[in-house]
Amino acid sequence: MNNQQPIFILPESALRTQGKDAQKSNIAAARAIAETIRTTLGPKGMDKMLVDSMGDVVITNDGVTILEEMEIEHPAAKMMVEVAKTQEEEIGDGTTTAVVIAGELLKQAEELLDQNIHPSVLTRGFRLAGIKAKEVLEKIGEKININEKEILEKIAITAMTGKSAEASRHHLAELIVKAIQQVSEEKEDKIVIDLNNVKVEKRTGGSIDDSELVHGVVIDKEKVHSNMPSTVPSAKILLLDSALEVKETENDAQIRINSPEQLKNFIQQEEAMLKEMAENIKELGATVVFCQKGIDDIVQHYLAKYGIFAARRVKKSDMEQLSKATGAKIISNLKEATSKDLGNAGLVEEKKIAGESMIFISDCKNPKAVTILIRGSTEHVIDEVERAVKDALGDLSAVIESGMVVAGGGAPEMELAKELDNYAESISGREQLAVKAFSKALEIIPRTLAENAGIDPLNTIVELKSKHENGKKWEGIEVNKGKTIDMWEEGVLEPLKVKQQAITSATEVAIMILRIDDVISSKRESQPMNPQMPPQGMY
Repeated sequence: MNNQQPIFILPESALRTQGKDAQKSNIAAARAIAETIRTTLGPKGMDKMLVDSMGDVVITNDGVTILEEMEIEHPAAKMMVEVAKTQEEEIGDGTTTAVVIAGELLKQAEELLDQNIHPSVLTRGFRLAGIKAKEVLEKIGEKININEKEILEKIAITAMTGKSAEASRHHLAELIVKAIQQVSEEKEDKIVIDLNNVKVEKRTGGSIDDSELVHGVVIDKEKVHSNMPSTVPSAKILLLDSALEVKETENDAQIRINSPEQLKNFIQQEEAMLKEMAENIKELGATVVFCQKGIDDIVQHYLAKYGIFAARRVKKSDMEQLSKATGAKIISNLKEATSKDLGNAGLVEEKKIAGESMIFISDCKNPKAVTILIRGSTEHVIDEVERAVKDALGDLSAVIESGMVVAGGGAPEMELAKELDNYAESISGREQLAVKAFSKALEIIPRTLAENAGIDPLNTIVELKSKHENGKKWEGIEVNKGKTIDMWEEGVLEPLKVKQQAITSATEVAIMILRIDDVISSKRESQPMNPQMPPQGMY
């Protein structure tokens, strides 16, 4: 008789879930995340109100914002949040699509797991389907270029539809397209766009229609001295990253003053050094100074006297944007600066917006950094408009860099579902079931668009399938009209790159979750305090 004691390899506090239980638990958590944000998809999607522990409120239907604001604990659910973050970082839009597809892939996989299909067969099938989906998307995508302003505006409008900015989307789309075209640069026959060069500033007050594009930079600062001019036309701009102050010695040093005469000389010497700084700036021909560090009161006085506009403690990122917008070089040593280091702007002025001063550096010649100033009635409104604008900027950047677009309204997903269904027939073995499941999962996008708009999803999917089978690849759901139409003709356009990234991210996270068959979570228990010994500091 074997009386062998059981061997414990984990601490007593550790929790372990194995096999199907682990898979079901992970799939349920991931699907719960997808279901949470599914209702926000599309032009008729609803918003979520998120209230944090401090009572701060965020109202949004932006997928990644919702997931970041939710305090998610479950490890599989956190993986879904990572999908949204990756999508946001790579493209800037399509986060909800990626998470919803991932959730539906897991739902379809769960049905096959219940039929005793092994997870490794499912993951192989999903991989094949993911590769095929990217090929199909490449094939159906349409080419465009940066000069097609009308198409670019349609893409920006599509990105903002369904958000708080919808009422003013045409005005905002115009600003966004101009901004993107302005900052785009051609490098080695490729158009490159650095979205850091499009600054988005926001101020409450006015309406969304009051938002404007500044061909230059807007900085949240004010002039350092009241006697300085508030407006400087044809400005010559000096950018300094060193302080306009008397430097302290690096080593500890003492200055001994034994008489009032010596003190007077010392103060005069210091003033002379500071005055010399202001005179150097005047001699350079600069009429505007932006300093990354401090400006001494005496320097401020002399700059004001010479009619030079100055701002201090300007952020490093703003300094870099000013350099790109005005052509000025950022100078570390004032004495070595020359007039060639100065930048130009048609106008530098301090304006009061919503009771706070801002400096506008505008009318720059061919600036490679621009600013979109967003206005709106409340903080919540402008925060949501900012998210919509950033989505549109990401979409346009993706379109211009890849040069490919697809129609929206669920059309590409239905076309993919049709093509993958045909592709499944060419696969032998059980992987065919996984490819068919992948194909069915893609139908979640048009189905959700229909559900969120109050349209019958079953009839809509049947109608869409029939139209796609007859070669109408851009047939999608026009939620405002409540019927299926050609989305390309309707002008609902999206970047191909958004769809590719969403499907890639969703496939990878679904595969990762399906491959987990054992969850071991260790929870450290807090050490009980010795009652005879008071905690440190308690006497």
